[in-house]
Amino acid sequence: MKLSVVHETHYKYSSPVPLSHQLLHLTPRDLPWQKCTAHKLTVAPQPAEREERDDYYGNRTVRVLLATPHDELLVRAESEVDVQPRPQAAALPGEPGEFVYESPHVETWRELADYAAKSSAQGRPALEVATDLMRRIHKDFKFDRTATSVSTPLRQVMKQRSGVCQDFAHLMIGCARCLGLPARYVSGYILTRPPPGRPRLVGADASHAWASIHIDNQGWVDLDPTNDVVVGDEHVTLAWGRDFADVTPMRGVILGGGEQQLAVRVTVTPLTEAPLESAHG
Repeated sequence: MKLSVVHETHYKYSSPVPLSHQLLHLTPRDLPWQKCTAHKLTVAPQPAEREERDDYYGNRTVRVLLATPHDELLVRAESEVDVQPRPQAAALPGEPGEFVYESPHVETWRELADYAAKSSAQGRPALEVATDLMRRIHKDFKFDRTATSVSTPLRQVMKQRSGVCQDFAHLMIGCARCLGLPARYVSGYILTRPPPGRPRLVGADASHAWASIHIDNQGWVDLDPTNDVVVGDEHVTLAWGRDFADVTPMRGVILGGGEQQLAVRVTVTPLTEAPLESAHG
């Protein structure tokens, strides 16, 4: 699967911002089954400083400093990615033991452990445990874009039984850690298909997230509880870490700015297709 990914983040401010410092995780990783064949990152206004490096987990990051007063900030990442069928489990960078413990967005507590335990019958192989967790979360929790925000605690998600892909990834990671299984958060994109007879809308897709579970003697297995699928060649891996806080697509600090308006637009298109010109904000 050869995919084009366009990810736009557009801020509008009610008063000028004289200084902005941003950290971006917007470059797809190169993996045994995934190759980023082209990537272009555009920032407007033009940054005064720009620095690229790999973070602790091997994710490509870009740090930008904007020192020109501005009332809008547009970050546009354009990538072309070749994704091949992947093995069910893979040996990848990262010490599994680092991903067993609590992290800023993933705490563990009794109710979560009790929920996880229902998938862990005595003697059941770890891969079956992880797969059953994925299926139960997909069945028991409702996808609702309005139910949570990026700051909604996992306890609240557990209580209301609804959320989005970020919440379900955190939930699965927390359950796995309760069972002693190393689990990490993976950010990325997924190709979505329009209803039959309907065009693919530019900007109609969104960032995605799923969980990666480490299975002894096998490696990392990526599971998508939002869609109840083993991650395949329609998923693009962007970055991974302990949870969302480690791989936020864009975060930073600004001076001034007043009230902010944010619009995020993502388009994932097979390279055999041309992105359509209709907009969806």
